[in-house]
Amino acid sequence: MRTSVLVIGGGPVGLTLSILLSRMGIDHRVIEARVEPSPHPKARGISARSMEIFRRLGLEAEIRAAGLPADHVAFFRGRTLNDPDHVRTLPVSENAGHTPAPGLTCSQDALERVLSARAGESVRLGVRLMSYEQTDSGVTATIREERTGAESVLQADWLIGCDGAHSTVRSGSGITMTGPTGLNEFLSVRFEAPLGPVVADRASTSYFLTGGGGFLAIDNDRHWIYQHPLNGRRPGDIDLVAQIRSGTGIPDLDVIVRNTATWRMDARLADSYRSGRVMLAGDAAHAVPPTGGHGMNVGIGDADNLAWKLAAVLTRAAPESLLDTYEFERRPVARQVIDISIANAGNRSSYRIDDELLLGTAYRDTGTTLTTDGYAPSANVGERLPHAWLADGRSTLDLVGPGHILLTGSQLPQSLRDVCGLSPTTALLIRPDGHIAARLYG
Repeated sequence: MRTSVLVIGGGPVGLTLSILLSRMGIDHRVIEARVEPSPHPKARGISARSMEIFRRLGLEAEIRAAGLPADHVAFFRGRTLNDPDHVRTLPVSENAGHTPAPGLTCSQDALERVLSARAGESVRLGVRLMSYEQTDSGVTATIREERTGAESVLQADWLIGCDGAHSTVRSGSGITMTGPTGLNEFLSVRFEAPLGPVVADRASTSYFLTGGGGFLAIDNDRHWIYQHPLNGRRPGDIDLVAQIRSGTGIPDLDVIVRNTATWRMDARLADSYRSGRVMLAGDAAHAVPPTGGHGMNVGIGDADNLAWKLAAVLTRAAPESLLDTYEFERRPVARQVIDISIANAGNRSSYRIDDELLLGTAYRDTGTTLTTDGYAPSANVGERLPHAWLADGRSTLDLVGPGHILLTGSQLPQSLRDVCGLSPTTALLIRPDGHIAARLYG
């Protein structure tokens, strides 16, 4: 069996890459070792830049329907969930008007269901990568059916590792990672409890407790995650129900524990994103602390950057050297976001998530920059095409992809021309990922 691109890992990054490749007409396969989606929500924050990508793919409405309402995007701080003296803060950049698709909170398991439905038959669950070999012209992968144990061989032009922090693809390529591990270790408990009435006047996405730990909302009603630092304790030594009751401030709360998981906070970055015909994306390339909510979003941005470059090389529209720009552009984004997240981890009592942080990603010839002091629209080369509403009700971002597009100044709203200093005779060449490739003057 042969395919142009073999993607290892069917999480949000691998599924997004699959959908983008399908949109560009590229033959590919995704294999995922899990037989079923993870029962644990894992990542939950989908930033504005990721939602813009999903909007381009026609998935925005479905993902919003699967997530929390927009007015729940806030951060609670108090002694307990029932604390009358709590503080509730809103994220940075709320309703700034810079995007047609603001971020939201949607549990990863719910997001994966939406993405899996769109990816369709390109994805095979219950199939594990065992090993692979590569040559100058392709990759030969040995895969195993988890239910039967049967092994087979799959050949591909390119192998993309979207298989998480313990990536088989990364270890097989010999790519190392640099950065601290074990910054903290947490117990995460998925449970059910009738907490909707308790949070009715304080609905938030995250509930931080002053004594440590806190709650993450799945639906702000019955379904919840409780997280607490282990501090050297073993999970089996903790009375989960008592711990949850203490955190809510309700001693007789009816609690049903559904499942538990432990996770470790690392801050690591792959020393390279490519080894020959093998490339990394998402957590396989970077372990981003969750304090900031950007880890999954950086991975989704990886997929958006890599998909069109793979398509251009495979269709011979560009030389293979184009793929070298993937690491050059994306690795600095992960580096900067890791640093921001580490700083947030040390400032747990007051940090706020910036929904628009990744809108400020700019790919320069001298390297990628990430604006951290507030996004401002600009039409400089390398920056994301700014959002503005068109006369027909669409956003300028709705014009993007699946190939390059050329926008003349006369096609763009006057408001955007004024902000970005564009004359009617100026044209912008827009990459398939929405970044400005060139600015042309008539």
